[in-house]
Amino acid sequence: MKIPIKKYLLRKKRRTKLIYYDIKLWMNIPTLIPKISKEEITPLVSQLLEVIQQLKEEIQNLKDEIARLKGQKPKPKITPSNLAKDTHKDKGNGASSQDKRKKGKNIKIDQDITLHPDNIPAGSKFIDYKDYIVQDIMFCPWNIRYRRGRWKTPAGDYIIGELPKDVNGHYGAGLLSFVLYQYYGCYVTQPLLAEQLNERGIDISRGQINNILIKDKSDFHKEKDELLKTALNISTHINVDDTGARHNGKNGYCTHIGNEYFA
Repeated sequence: MKIPIKKYLLRKKRRTKLIYYDIKLWMNIPTLIPKISKEEITPLVSQLLEVIQQLKEEIQNLKDEIARLKGQKPKPKITPSNLAKDTHKDKGNGASSQDKRKKGKNIKIDQDITLHPDNIPAGSKFIDYKDYIVQDIMFCPWNIRYRRGRWKTPAGDYIIGELPKDVNGHYGAGLLSFVLYQYYGCYVTQPLLAEQLNERGIDISRGQINNILIKDKSDFHKEKDELLKTALNISTHINVDDTGARHNGKNGYCTHIGNEYFA
């Protein structure tokens, strides 16, 4: 018996809808399984848990397939992190304490404070010191006043003591380095830098911070301009790569030129 093409297509469409609704019904099955103690896991319960796990995987595969048919991205497969495993990998074998002792040897000691027990019994013998290192950081203002002697010569002229060659302006090299590192290395904004320094007792404004960041930097610009030319002359190979991105509604690109020595 021949079935008309129209009826055949209607039946196929109806069958497809039924399969789709059947999949949706399986998707709505709760996937949360209550916690079962080890004593309650019988062979039958174990088999049922395996069946449930297989059904969950099959449902997820169907969801991914439906997402692909709709032009959407399926659920990403995220692998578990290995950080927790590596953290305690060598725990208990003495390696961690040995590493700590090695690290302590490389620490520069700036101040020694000697401590002795109270009420040492008479006749006790001193053996050695058991060191305990505490690392700290000093972040405080350090203001230097140069008292430049001014003299008047018999001819009526005035002479004054010269500043050291490393003094350039009213801010020291440590403060200048800190501002440059915080701004370019740690991406701290100028307002936050001003607030941070003012809270520590440094008399500096946002305008002065801006001058530190952009003025009198010709040496840095000169070094940057000569970097590529020098690197091309001394390097045996160069890596080049670029990437594109949109900025302010316009297409842009960034090209990286470098190797293991420069970029």
